[in-house]
Amino acid sequence: MFEYVPRRVGGETGRFVEWVWFARGRIAGVRERIAPTGSTVAGIVLGDPIRQIPVGEGAALVADRGFLIGPHDRPIVNEPLGETFCVGIVTTPVGCRPALGLRPATLRGRVVDLLQAWPRAPGLRRELTACRTPAEALDVVVATLRTPEPFDRDAFARCEAAVRQLSAEPTRPVTDIATGLGVSHGHLDRLFIEQVGLSPRMLARILRMRRLLAEIDVHGSVGWADKAAELGWFDQAHLIRDFKRHTGGTPAQYLAAQRATYDRAEAATSAGFVPEAR
Repeated sequence: MFEYVPRRVGGETGRFVEWVWFARGRIAGVRERIAPTGSTVAGIVLGDPIRQIPVGEGAALVADRGFLIGPHDRPIVNEPLGETFCVGIVTTPVGCRPALGLRPATLRGRVVDLLQAWPRAPGLRRELTACRTPAEALDVVVATLRTPEPFDRDAFARCEAAVRQLSAEPTRPVTDIATGLGVSHGHLDRLFIEQVGLSPRMLARILRMRRLLAEIDVHGSVGWADKAAELGWFDQAHLIRDFKRHTGGTPAQYLAAQRATYDRAEAATSAGFVPEAR
């Protein structure tokens, strides 16, 4: 049995944190690739160690207390070394600085020890070890995140507005977005590196693929050519190339892994996960 309890974060904190989650049990396979979302992810490990491996980028980390996954554009391999018992934080693309007080550019493509990187993490982990239910654990995490770390509010607001536009129209020219925000393309690129850790165009590619994975029905018939046209890929070959970089496999391999592991209801909440069977 695998228990996974996600919670969306509302209010002002929701501008920095997309959701928090509690996970306990054994995953369906021996490991799983997780596609990038444009976010920074923190995990507080309360049970057996978990190996996190950035595909094609930084060094692997065996986390026995916590891990921090920086913004990335390739998958991360999640390999629990026993039963997963972990509480996590997923920032918004612009949320790394206010949520964690860290420069995302220094974390790009890397997995590091959370307790060494984030000063609040050791105290938070101590509080979590005393929690008796998932709800209690998530309450503790949300309370910890309620007061943001110091950050540049003007730069944050510009990047936040740009991310909203890229989410709605991933193929919109970055120059148009920058002009609408009153800055140059180059200036917006620099703001993104500091506030997001990725360029606007790289984030747009991630958001477009994230939307595709959320929309397809893995247990149904997927019209890849239609999806390519609908979401702005030049052709199906272009989509497949981006898909392989994003998930680590072809569309057919992704569908096969999801169908073999998840029923329709489970697949609806597992977009971007590519499990490897035992």
